[in-house]
Amino acid sequence: MRLVRFEDLHLQERAHARGGVFRYYDLLSGQEGAQDNFYLSIGVLSGDFVSPRHRHNFDQLRFQLEGSFDFGADGRMDPGSIAYFPESTRYGPQKALSRDSKTLVLQFGGAGGNGYMSEAQFQKGLAELKQSGTFEDGVFSREKTDGGRINQDAYEAVWEYVNGRELLYPVERYTKAVFMNPSAFAWVPAGAGCLRKRLAGFAERGTAVTFHSVEPGARLSLEPGSLYFASEGAGEAVGRPWSRWSTIQVERDEHPEMRAAERSELMQISLPRFDETNA
Repeated sequence: MRLVRFEDLHLQERAHARGGVFRYYDLLSGQEGAQDNFYLSIGVLSGDFVSPRHRHNFDQLRFQLEGSFDFGADGRMDPGSIAYFPESTRYGPQKALSRDSKTLVLQFGGAGGNGYMSEAQFQKGLAELKQSGTFEDGVFSREKTDGGRINQDAYEAVWEYVNGRELLYPVERYTKAVFMNPSAFAWVPAGAGCLRKRLAGFAERGTAVTFHSVEPGARLSLEPGSLYFASEGAGEAVGRPWSRWSTIQVERDEHPEMRAAERSELMQISLPRFDETNA
């Protein structure tokens, strides 16, 4: 089990392929090259952020913590909202509606089995590709040998450079991104001092989003192969303290338990499984 407390993190800034300054808190990541690789962070964006309509060959989940974003005809994210952006599904354009925002962002290998390019691979590829073209507002542009220019989605261009082949997208499972309002879902009993509301399950590999409410002194059994993000509250897990905006990763072979010291609310993301049993 890995536990990351928000108060132990520091704000960082790095290059990215979209428009505007990108700052972030680095939370957790998976194993580079694995089908279930993932990257979890809290993005801190300003009003200058823009991103064109595009798609990925991986899945993405967002939990809006502060500020608001507009995704054109797809929807809007305000504090407390959740959105799922499936692999191959186009979404956007995305525009910041607030001068400052914080968004929990999980990018991970989707059911199609393409995995997720690690952040280290992406940054290396981005830096090297800048030597042969330019990145602006989410588009990579380079000159053709016979004149003119070629424009390509920025992430797609980096992926193809890193992998040395054309990016082939899986068949689209969902025609649109899925926007959710967790406050509209009802809590149901889930054991002594615990309530649960399941927002959604996606695709054939078991990806799911569930919220848990835990009363002071109550205990919650954490499911293997899951990430837990504490949107509020405090407590301890396996003898380690956690508080608001802490994150817990539970490995596939673990069954830990957490206790709440005050009323707490946690979002659970069940990561996709690629083993034979898919259980």
